[in-house]
Amino acid sequence: MNHYTLKDITRPSGGFAMLAVDQREAMRLMFAAAGSQSPVADQVLTDFKVNAAKILSPYASAILVDQQFCYRQVVEQNALAQSCAMIVAADEFIPGNGIPVDSVVIDKSVDPQAVKRNGGKALKLLVLWRSDEDAQQRIEMVKEFNQLCHTNGLLSIIEPVVRPPRRGDKFDREQAIIDAARELGDCGSDLYKVEMPLSGKGSRPELLKASQRLNEQINMPWVILSSGIDEKLFPRAVSVAMTAGASGFLAGRAVWSSVVGLPDTEMMLRDISVPKLQRLGEIVDEMMARR
Repeated sequence: MNHYTLKDITRPSGGFAMLAVDQREAMRLMFAAAGSQSPVADQVLTDFKVNAAKILSPYASAILVDQQFCYRQVVEQNALAQSCAMIVAADEFIPGNGIPVDSVVIDKSVDPQAVKRNGGKALKLLVLWRSDEDAQQRIEMVKEFNQLCHTNGLLSIIEPVVRPPRRGDKFDREQAIIDAARELGDCGSDLYKVEMPLSGKGSRPELLKASQRLNEQINMPWVILSSGIDEKLFPRAVSVAMTAGASGFLAGRAVWSSVVGLPDTEMMLRDISVPKLQRLGEIVDEMMARR
């Protein structure tokens, strides 16, 4: 069986410059906040995601899509540039306690063989990490996910995202990111997608030190995501994280969030989002060249 390697989702430099459009209810909330008609119809999300895939994929080494809104449409419309690999989210979000994603399970409706036939190279799993939830359960889920990917020749990308504990109100986000990496950073996945320490804020030396602490816990290639980071700070975050040992980014909001809800989305994606993604790709290549 043909097994994909990380080379299949990187730039020629060996760095990752990957775009995420797999946001689900979070994206609907973004459209609502931008003043779109309420309630925001599914088709609005699908159209935006497919447009983003068509316009931005020539500048990304891979793009992460979701089954709920855009995977089928992206495949049917042949929306991706030849140079851009497809990653499919294999996480099912379970809402609860007033939030769109309160817990996550492996999405059994994602067919890895069909993903492969449709040109997909990898699956991605969001793992919510809370200090007061069962670590063994998380580890087992990740093992099952890795096996699902690897027995089907696909790459396995995990995305541990930290959340406050269910009980009590003490939450040290920075320590939680490190603890999650200590728990899951050597779990046999191919790539670790992680939240940027300090939300990308602070001085460069502070950010570098925090990123190096994180790097020490992760025993596989890793990339940063952009949720929770001011998009103006994201290019610096990529550069600092890569100085500490990261290999690039898998990000959506830093590239396209500022055009959500604007008229003439296609033009705005071209004029605003393409240059952002191009610049981020250049940073990745520059940092890889220094290695």
